[in-house]
Amino acid sequence: MPERHLLDVLKSVHHWVPYTRHFGPPSGSDPKLSDSVRRYLFAVFGFGCNLGASETARHAPDSINRHSLQRINAQHVDANKLEAAVADVINEYRRFELPGCWGSDKVVIADGTQMELRENNLLGERHIRYGGFGGIAYHHISATYIALFSKFIACGVWEAVYILDALLEQDSEMEPDILHADTQGQSEPVFGLAHLLGIKLYPRMRNWNDVIFYRPEKGRAYKHIDALFTKSIDWALIETHWQDLMQVVLSIQAGKILPSTLLRKLGSHSRQNRLNRAFRELGRVVRTLFLLRYISEADFRHSIRAETTKVESYNDFLDWVGFGGPVLKSDDPVEQAKQVKYMDLVANVIMLHNVHDLTGILADMETEDWKLTRELIAGLSPYLREHIRRFGRYLLDMEDLPPPLALRPLRILAENPV
Repeated sequence: MPERHLLDVLKSVHHWVPYTRHFGPPSGSDPKLSDSVRRYLFAVFGFGCNLGASETARHAPDSINRHSLQRINAQHVDANKLEAAVADVINEYRRFELPGCWGSDKVVIADGTQMELRENNLLGERHIRYGGFGGIAYHHISATYIALFSKFIACGVWEAVYILDALLEQDSEMEPDILHADTQGQSEPVFGLAHLLGIKLYPRMRNWNDVIFYRPEKGRAYKHIDALFTKSIDWALIETHWQDLMQVVLSIQAGKILPSTLLRKLGSHSRQNRLNRAFRELGRVVRTLFLLRYISEADFRHSIRAETTKVESYNDFLDWVGFGGPVLKSDDPVEQAKQVKYMDLVANVIMLHNVHDLTGILADMETEDWKLTRELIAGLSPYLREHIRRFGRYLLDMEDLPPPLALRPLRILAENPV
């Protein structure tokens, strides 16, 4: 891979995909900035790598200062504009053949990773599972490795509440309908809602201690697996509230309500809420069918584990992207949400540039009669970063020497000896 500087990567991809076209002031289309694209790219670099405005300005040319970067972030960039920029990069990424060797764009994987916050933050709290203070960056990654959508949420929230939002909120041309996650990304109501939305939820199950298999009816017995089933489905409850379930789903598809809003409301009400019970009952049907397939098909389990490891690789890649530090510098929830999307944009830009370079290299290898196979290409990934310089190039001028050491006496010390 040819050596690249991260700023050059951002510039080159912008030449192919002018993703900063979405940035600008709230009123009017004219950014009213001299050399606006250059300033926007420095803002994406600074906030996407978690350097912040002040640290970015210290190492940037004189025309880039802290105040202009802060003004760009506050007035010219918001979460929706960042999502639109991310979608532009994703759509260009899909035009290449190489990502098709890594997975299907119909498959998406969800997972959360902790991001540290400063103490005394409204959204932050100490998370038992992660063992630190902060919030959760909840990522949805395509099976082709590209980052589809991210949301910043509080630590105490069950991640499954937000798992369906990305498939409805993301702006790219991808239309995934298979969703993988870990155990945190599933629950009975989520299985029911995903099924009605036409989404196949295939999570990786960590343990079976609290998982219940449901019989289709009381008295139904099975020859070899009867010991798995402990309860039966209440079909009458599903039939009674079927119209209510469909009205909710149509409202979600029409954009009137987000799945996370519905699931939070269902979870905050009594467990005896009839609509909540209906979603749970339908989810029990769908999850039981999934669990039976999960324990009986080894290839199915292997594919789920293989896909869910991709999001772990993305989390590691994002740690490298955010080299400005592990702690989010803002205490504002709006800025925290934007920070996660900035990082997604930088990560996706790097992936697009890597796929461009890899495609050219592999094409040259084919002309030199290298024996390439689809299996070999599948072993690659766009998370390559050893060839990218994040910190610039440090020059050491040995001709520019300091003056000799000057041991000049200080009068105050002479007049006041110890």
